[in-house]
Amino acid sequence: MIDQVKFYAGIRENGLFTKLTQKQVDTIDAVLLEIEKQGITDNRQSAYIFATAYWEAHNPRKPELRMTPMKEFGGEAYLKGKKYYPYFGRGLSQLTWDYNYRKEAKRLNIDLMNNPDLILDIPVAANSHVYNMKIGGYTGKKLSDYINDLKCDFLGARRIINGTDKKDEIAAIAVKFLAAMTV
Repeated sequence: MIDQVKFYAGIRENGLFTKLTQKQVDTIDAVLLEIEKQGITDNRQSAYIFATAYWEAHNPRKPELRMTPMKEFGGEAYLKGKKYYPYFGRGLSQLTWDYNYRKEAKRLNIDLMNNPDLILDIPVAANSHVYNMKIGGYTGKKLSDYINDLKCDFLGARRIINGTDKKDEIAAIAVKFLAAMTV
């Protein structure tokens, strides 16, 4: 179990956050709760879960929303130009494509097909993010493929979400989250 007081102090001390909004605190708490509920006990896996949300749920124009469930940023014309519209990126993992929304709608028993913004609800987003990283729901690759008793491959773990795009940056973020968990 992660010591939340030390964890919050650690993510401030190592520069991940200088200040936190209530929405960020609520999201972090929801992810911590899901990590516990879903039986993830390896802090390295937890650190990578946080690093992914930190990277994926970020709009440089709105830093106060970093690591909160959010929509893919861009204007309406930009989003409508996406092949997967209206199932563009949302949540903490930036869930995309109708088939992923359909799977999550069925699993969560909510109507994401008619209301994809339901994935923006903090507890829903946290559950979806942790669950799909744990079981490999997005790409077939899961946390335990890269982070287990024999290895900790933060670079390769990017394949859980999105190939190898920005793997170095996210791995460095995971190291910072892990340091905050082990203070």
